[in-house]
Amino acid sequence: MDLGLEGKSAVVCAASRGLGRAIALGLAREGADVTICSRDEGRIRQAAEEIAAETGANVHPVQADVSNPADAKRLIAEARSRFGQVDILLTNAGGPPPGGFFDTPVESYDEAHRLTLMSVITLVNEVAGEMKERGWGRIINLASLSVKQPVDGLILSNTIRAAVIGFAKTAATELAPHNVTVNNVCPGLIHTDRIAEIANARATANGTSEQDEMAAMAATIPMGRLGDPAEFANVAVFLASEAACYVTGATIQVDGGVVKSLL
Repeated sequence: MDLGLEGKSAVVCAASRGLGRAIALGLAREGADVTICSRDEGRIRQAAEEIAAETGANVHPVQADVSNPADAKRLIAEARSRFGQVDILLTNAGGPPPGGFFDTPVESYDEAHRLTLMSVITLVNEVAGEMKERGWGRIINLASLSVKQPVDGLILSNTIRAAVIGFAKTAATELAPHNVTVNNVCPGLIHTDRIAEIANARATANGTSEQDEMAAMAATIPMGRLGDPAEFANVAVFLASEAACYVTGATIQVDGGVVKSLL
């Protein structure tokens, strides 16, 4: 299937590793020009070099912290300056720290709000106008299955990510007449550094090992294993494509069957 991404300009946030990098790689393989960002300048430059070498695509690295509005705006401005416009936006800021109700100070909610919600709102506001004017755009928010089924020990994610879905659903409705889609993709247990960090935190709390906690996670998945980042990226790349033109306002989990809800 031709996904129609040749020559499109994409911005992928938090793409030095993990799911963001896998999505950037997937878009580059389809012929998109890709701007990627990370707070770590060395890592994001290395990621850009490796993705470009593997795919032959144009990949532009930007050091930026998207929880800082000035950085988020500069990221979009650099992508626009380098490639002329932004056709595809993949918002991603990593997850807020793990913790339960009694482990999480009130101040942490403000930090999670800036990182997880306001970064999305700032980035989307920077690109939605031009997408509307051109009559084409794809906005994809990397969320979490916690928006459908709260995850124990992740109270910040459970709380703040739900607001991202409400924002996205409203934006999707208003942008739909202009051929601009807004969707959310929710990773379940995908084998990334983030999952390793959660496993390590649980091991510390439970007096077990990281390997024990990873095995326990896998045992909760109907498919019996953690997902691969490329498997998740395939869904995001599809949503970024022309083939997904009639999909908007959707929140899709990629989780090996973990979420049991009907919707």
